[in-house]
Amino acid sequence: MPLIYKELVGIRDKLEKHYREMQDVEFTVQKRKLYMLQTRTGKRTGLAAVKIAMDMANNGLITKEEAIMRVDALQLDQLLHKRIDPGAKQKNNALAKGLPASPGAAVGKIVFNAEDAVTYSKKGEKVILVRKETSPEDIEGMHVSQGILTARGGMTSHAAVVARGMGKCCVAGCSEIVVDEERKTLRIKDKLFNEGDIITLDGSTGEVYGAGLNVIDPILAGEFAVLMDWAKKAKKIGVRTNADTPKDAQIARDFGAEGIGLTRTEHMFFEGERITAMREMILADNEEGRKKALDKLLPYQVQDFTGIFRVMDGLPVIIRLLDPPLHEFLPKEEGEIRELSRKINVPEEKIKTRISELHEFNPMLGFRGCRLGVVYPEISEMQARAIFSAALEVKKEGKNPKPEIEIPNVIHANEYRFIKGLIKKVAKETGAEGEIDYKIGTMIEFPRAALIADELAKEAEFMSFGTNDLTQTTLGFSRDDAGKFIKDYISRGIFEKDPFQTIDQDGVGKIMELAVEKARSVKKDIDFGICGEHGGEPSSVKFCHKIGLSNVSCSPYRVPIAILAAAQAALEESVKVERDK
Repeated sequence: MPLIYKELVGIRDKLEKHYREMQDVEFTVQKRKLYMLQTRTGKRTGLAAVKIAMDMANNGLITKEEAIMRVDALQLDQLLHKRIDPGAKQKNNALAKGLPASPGAAVGKIVFNAEDAVTYSKKGEKVILVRKETSPEDIEGMHVSQGILTARGGMTSHAAVVARGMGKCCVAGCSEIVVDEERKTLRIKDKLFNEGDIITLDGSTGEVYGAGLNVIDPILAGEFAVLMDWAKKAKKIGVRTNADTPKDAQIARDFGAEGIGLTRTEHMFFEGERITAMREMILADNEEGRKKALDKLLPYQVQDFTGIFRVMDGLPVIIRLLDPPLHEFLPKEEGEIRELSRKINVPEEKIKTRISELHEFNPMLGFRGCRLGVVYPEISEMQARAIFSAALEVKKEGKNPKPEIEIPNVIHANEYRFIKGLIKKVAKETGAEGEIDYKIGTMIEFPRAALIADELAKEAEFMSFGTNDLTQTTLGFSRDDAGKFIKDYISRGIFEKDPFQTIDQDGVGKIMELAVEKARSVKKDIDFGICGEHGGEPSSVKFCHKIGLSNVSCSPYRVPIAILAAAQAALEESVKVERDK
């Protein structure tokens, strides 16, 4: 029926041009007559969305601005990470489902600790790190793993945040699994898996498969780069990245990041001999002993910052001073305590006593952040010295380092002044004062800090919301434990979305607005950003644009998502302004 086929193609073209959008049409042919039943906007994958938008813009059917608005920013995840072959998914059923904490797909042999992950990887084996929950000391194992699976934790748990930063697939808070780290077994319903067994993770859906499924590599076609270029020109808010290594910084810069909004220095202390020196510092009896141990850490920190400054030449780099409680750096297992005792010649009992002394019922609200610098100023001084020494070294190479030193957990202006004074003193001692273009600022993580933002703004040169902790302290939810009940809150309509994934605009958002208003009443142009994981979530990015933040910062692989969301926010605003006229 060639005539009917020709008629069908003509109608299809007419519909596409009329709606200026790819159509999903339904038709039937009866007694050699064509009947059109319905038409609607066709569903599409992220890759197809970019292709369709760019083709239509290039053909003049839609404008560049419309092309930017046509692509769902969240769908870009599909372009940036590996994914499971759809055919393989159809043939296999998922055994369990947790939280889609970090997108992508991963296939590998199960390992239950960081040491085994490193051992397997050195043999060329691909591994999945399975833990009840991860901690900073698992960093090396996470780094060499294809993906991470945890039984506990939420979307902003340690495993989730670090995995997103590394671009690793992660399924967190999978309550359907039972992990026995000592016996090295994983039970999913009636199936038992041992170390070395192969599983597959889908970090985009949170699904866990009990076999090795085929995965497809990401495709970054030419249209994607052009769309990103259009989006960069349309957006008004800056987009930075959260990066702790030169490698992550380079990935983010290649994706279009305009600086670093957060470098977490605590992740730098767990590699090789660094953790030993860190533990020596914590176990020291006096300031002299702590300084001796910190002197061992200084060159490592200089090396870390030098690498990052080189990659981010000419762009701002926010470096957060040591943030977590000290107990996180000490060993937990008997064997580790014994090994540390032998290594640094400190009695086991003394180590156990110190671990007991540092134990806190609620460490996230305890002895951490700027409180460490107030009690042990030598820690903040060492980090400041490393930052300035690295900046001076990179400047000698003809590059332009722009360090911005961030003081975390501030809730009182006097805390900020004290640490700022230490940093300024070190700047003079190192010769950085007048030579290096640097700033000192603070993180707004607690409601009290937001309420005194005007007072802090008199001293601070920049501010940045740490929305993970701000959400915890405003709502009274633990980000690691909320996964146990947050699904019920959403299903019952108490919350529309998980507040650890999307900014709670009615609560946390109001506190953010208040802080911005107060700070800018003192310093009109103060640089005010966001570095929590919300910085890469589209609706949160749009909210940050709306309240007038200077920039958002997110994991390297979420930078394109933030750029597109920022562009869409700017275009939506311009349309509203025109409409209001």
